[in-house]
Amino acid sequence: MKNNLFLTSTLALSVIVSLTGCETLDQVTQSVTSVASSTGLINDDQAKSINKTTTAVAKPFEGITPSQEYYIGRTVGATILHKYKPYDKEESVRYLNTLGQALALASERPETFGGYHFMILDTSEVNAFAAPGGLIFVSRGLILCCKTEDALAAVLAHEIGHVQLQHGLQAIEKGRITSAVTTLAAESGKNLGGQQIAELTKSFEGAITDITGTLVNNGYARKLEFQADAAAVKTLKNIGYDPNALVAMLEEMDRHLKPGGMGFAKTHPKPKERIDELRKILRSADHPATLSKDRAERFEKFAEKI
Repeated sequence: MKNNLFLTSTLALSVIVSLTGCETLDQVTQSVTSVASSTGLINDDQAKSINKTTTAVAKPFEGITPSQEYYIGRTVGATILHKYKPYDKEESVRYLNTLGQALALASERPETFGGYHFMILDTSEVNAFAAPGGLIFVSRGLILCCKTEDALAAVLAHEIGHVQLQHGLQAIEKGRITSAVTTLAAESGKNLGGQQIAELTKSFEGAITDITGTLVNNGYARKLEFQADAAAVKTLKNIGYDPNALVAMLEEMDRHLKPGGMGFAKTHPKPKERIDELRKILRSADHPATLSKDRAERFEKFAEKI
């Protein structure tokens, strides 16, 4: 009976943590264990064990190192490549990476632990993904929506903005909180049966999977998309591309996207919402950049093979 009551308390703790934030994990846990100990649900040794575990798992929340971000990004990237086949035409991939690397160098985060890497996904679905650490994926369908190199640069600059602002980590950290609570539950439940512990762990692992799935399938929140757009505008200006190309790109997509459709329509705010936000930061003085003949020719050559 006590085990069941304490299990309920632990589950309640997971809800409290998700609402209060990781910085209060120690405080919340100590409060819960204090109450549980005083009411006889757990003994003093169990309370000490729980608090010790909390202190250990709380440390990662203080900051994720560049190398940790890299490996988290690789895991997200692997998830994406499990769903989409890469487009491996060497010349096309080289072009995309040359353009992407130039844009990354012009951003406010020119370097990451593992470097920036750009990949084309062999799908007609219109979408793009930015995994933590600099792994950026763009679909053939989205590339085909681009009419100029400036438009494609705007797409890549937006995704670089997500990496620059570490938006991916903000989503994944929710899973880290859940993982921490899983550890707490397993530690505190030493006197539970093996099957009970296995079921408890499986339950929380399922929650982690759900959160990761949200990142990949549902996309970033509107606020984060707007932030990435603002970062893209700065990057485009820094390197000499037309920042208005992002607006033009969104207008083009608005004409083609079907409400409630998959891909970009599912994972991003409506193009009109983003255009309205962009026009707040784009000034009338931001005249279109001069389109060079070389730029037009190399993009045309690239687009013909997509």
